[in-house]
Amino acid sequence: MAASAETPFGQDADVRATAPLAERLRPKNLGEVIGQQHLLGEDMPLRIAFESGQPHSCILWGPPGVGKTTLARLMASSFDAHFITISAVLGGVKDIREAVEQATIWQGQSGKRTIVFVDEVHRFNKSQQDAFLPHVESGLFTFIGATTENPSFEVNSALLSRAAVYVLQPLGDEDLKKIVAKALSERALPAIKSIADEAVSQLVAYADGDARRLLNTLESLEVAARRETKGGSLEVTAAWLLKVLGERMRRYDKGGEQFYDTISALHKSVRGSDPDAALYWLVRMLDGGAEPKYMARRLIRMASEDIGLADPRALRLALDAAEVYERLGSPEGELALAECVVYLAVAPKSNAVYKAFNEAKALVKKDGTRPVPMHLRNAPTKLMKELDYGKYYRYAHDEEDGFAAGESYFPDGMAVPVFYRPVNRGLEIRISDKLNELKLKNKQGS
Repeated sequence: MAASAETPFGQDADVRATAPLAERLRPKNLGEVIGQQHLLGEDMPLRIAFESGQPHSCILWGPPGVGKTTLARLMASSFDAHFITISAVLGGVKDIREAVEQATIWQGQSGKRTIVFVDEVHRFNKSQQDAFLPHVESGLFTFIGATTENPSFEVNSALLSRAAVYVLQPLGDEDLKKIVAKALSERALPAIKSIADEAVSQLVAYADGDARRLLNTLESLEVAARRETKGGSLEVTAAWLLKVLGERMRRYDKGGEQFYDTISALHKSVRGSDPDAALYWLVRMLDGGAEPKYMARRLIRMASEDIGLADPRALRLALDAAEVYERLGSPEGELALAECVVYLAVAPKSNAVYKAFNEAKALVKKDGTRPVPMHLRNAPTKLMKELDYGKYYRYAHDEEDGFAAGESYFPDGMAVPVFYRPVNRGLEIRISDKLNELKLKNKQGS
């Protein structure tokens, strides 16, 4: 059956001891969650939701192994709610009906809330998704969907309008290293005494932001170590890692460069405008077993970091290449990645937006929370208008050339920073000319 009722961390101690490593290390409270601090940090939206004590329907959107199921279970635990899981891969309307029946019984018997968690919700068709609507609206249960696909396209609008969407990110390298450290500190891998730094780096690169993939790999190492030591424990070195996992972890050429060295060579070849070298390193990585989806992600990053507004088409082309690979798979889809990497290499380069973004982040981090100036505030109510919200705002479209010369858009009293400095290449030449023209108008209009 695709639907199942459980407590959020529903196994007893004996069953949990034999469960997969990913299940044994699953966080039991919000404080144990690693990563997703843009949602779970202080004053961030999901933390606020947890602290409110009031569950609400939501969609958790993100790649595999980033904590979607864990967060759903933690919500049920935090709100003392019954927890029902439905797999959209295996389930259907029958499972939804069973969930409704269980939630109705629990509501009558205990008055406790019920959370219905639908994994891979994008696999349900429109009618299956519609089946949740009346029960979400009546408050019979709180709906939580998990998806790896863009909910704007894969979740019907009626359900989407009743659910908050939280975007989860791939785990960073430091997050993944913390997971390795946790597995070792909790003695979840008794046959592994320690893991050398170089081996940890290889594991993190191989996991590519996916905690489940990392934990499954660690579990494979534990099995191999148990066989080799026959009751003892060993240190995992880079050489032993390669020997045990073979092709899954093999380095990216006969000279033995690390994964991150090879991706660095690709990135620097693109940045250095050498299409032949960029193509060489791309093929080397694909030949060495690199996941093409990972390569597509890196190309998207290069387009925004190293080309930026010097050629905005580069980012669109990188996104298109990723989509083509998603549709065609290997080997046909790899040609789109090759086309993209050549285009990125020959495109004009600019890291102006990348630098501007980092400077803006640094300023906001150290600066105080300045109030929004009155003329920039929204005034949807009569009271707000009476309080002068939005007063004196100049609507740019009504101004000459669509530009309100002399208008200020920064907080009052703030020294006006300059983050974005276009380079003298590609489209940014024209952008620079435009900004200089607007600066002149600002001086004349002030």
